[in-house]
Amino acid sequence: MSKIEIQNLTVDYVERNKSFTALKDVSFSVEAGEFVSVIGSSGCGKSTLLSILEGINFPTGGQILIDGEPIKGTGSDRGVVFQHYSLFPWMTARKNVAFGIKQVKKKISKEERFRIADQFLDKVGLEDFKNKYPSQLSGGMQQRVAIARALAMDTDILLMDEPFGAIDAKNRTILQELLLKLWEGDGKQEKKTVVFVTHDIDEAILLSDKIVMMATNPGRVSKEIEVPFKRPRVRAELVQTKEYGVFRNELLSLFYSDIASKIGGDEVVL
Repeated sequence: MSKIEIQNLTVDYVERNKSFTALKDVSFSVEAGEFVSVIGSSGCGKSTLLSILEGINFPTGGQILIDGEPIKGTGSDRGVVFQHYSLFPWMTARKNVAFGIKQVKKKISKEERFRIADQFLDKVGLEDFKNKYPSQLSGGMQQRVAIARALAMDTDILLMDEPFGAIDAKNRTILQELLLKLWEGDGKQEKKTVVFVTHDIDEAILLSDKIVMMATNPGRVSKEIEVPFKRPRVRAELVQTKEYGVFRNELLSLFYSDIASKIGGDEVVL
């Protein structure tokens, strides 16, 4: 049994008395410990899909199963990292992480929550900034706090909605490699199951075991593609190989063929 089973997922919206289909018969699975990226152009329903996985929205048709059980709402088995940090501005970095831990580990002491928070802030290189408020941190630092919080919650599943989309290119690269290092771990712990929404093809190749390519009008799966490169992956070496160029071009072809199909159309895309 797969960790996550997405079965014939359909999502319809009504806006200004008009009905729009954001997702249509979307089906794919995610195995335990697998890192899956969902990629596609704007309007393909990536974030809608993730919101249903979070349990904050619900489908019109079909369902999502986690460990064989349908999602009925938000749950402590899922941690979320958003694009725009979502930190509480009145809390320090340490307290932001400790707050996340409290939501899923209600019985542990305050001292233990802060100990775990310090441990994960250290892992993301922010041990000297734990008492700083979000306004005192750069965008890259704030996102590292958000990642530390999600990982410290120790959920089975990690959902990430374009978490590096608002970060500059240098820090984006640093955070990608940090995420990969933390996900791969030291081999002593089970890997988290990750569903990662992105529109960046290179990011998806570097991070993923499998890429789910989405198309639009309506949002649907156009292809599931296994990433053929062994781990661990070294970006500087990987991008210079012929195999990387061929694989990247395959993904680009799928990506841009969908964009080309939208040009000149007059349908509204959600």
